[in-house]
Amino acid sequence: MPRELITMACTECKSRNYTSTRNKKAQGSEKLELRKFCSKCGKHVAHKETK
Repeated sequence: MPRELITMACTECKSRNYTSTRNKKAQGSEKLELRKFCSKCGKHVAHKETK
């Protein structure tokens, strides 16, 4: 299976709100960071990949 499941956590309140997939064989191994809506914070904030 070439893709792995990752969990996205809010950078402000640290709640884990989203899941996504990423390529296991990607050249860059930096953590994925996306701006998503956090229902706990009530606004759009950056969500970073966690394990």
